[in-house]
Amino acid sequence: MLIHARPFDHPDAVKLNDQVQLEYAERYGDEGDVTPLDPSMFMPPHGLYLIAYDERDRPVATGGWRTQNLNADGYWDGDAEIKRMFVIPEGRGRGLARRMLATLEEDARAAGRLRMVLETGDQQPEAVALYTSSGYTVCEKFGHYREYESSICMAKPLQQPGA
Repeated sequence: MLIHARPFDHPDAVKLNDQVQLEYAERYGDEGDVTPLDPSMFMPPHGLYLIAYDERDRPVATGGWRTQNLNADGYWDGDAEIKRMFVIPEGRGRGLARRMLATLEEDARAAGRLRMVLETGDQQPEAVALYTSSGYTVCEKFGHYREYESSICMAKPLQQPGA
């Protein structure tokens, strides 16, 4: 698998985003994730958007992070927020999400972000298991879906104390 930085509005990103939205709609019985996102949010050094390609150069996974700071939506100064982590069904079970997550954490850490945060939901047990096994813990709710009972917010420190 090769991971490449791509703009959030790259055709492969749009294609995979459409797929993840269908999956969200199916799992939650709604229109998918309506969190407002803009391609500029994922532009370095304030974010990054990645697409993983298989050996035949097919896009199989995505993930990005964007800068967040203290605001009314519950973020803290120094946050990096994970968005659009997704692996196509045929690509699951191969460690792609774990590799994508580690790459995003590394980049956000290098950009000086202090904490990686993410929002998932109670209908995504695989995501909760991935994040828990990667060192994330449930935290106070933030973001677009913070008022939803099904929302699960998680966080992981990116910097060691005193670093």
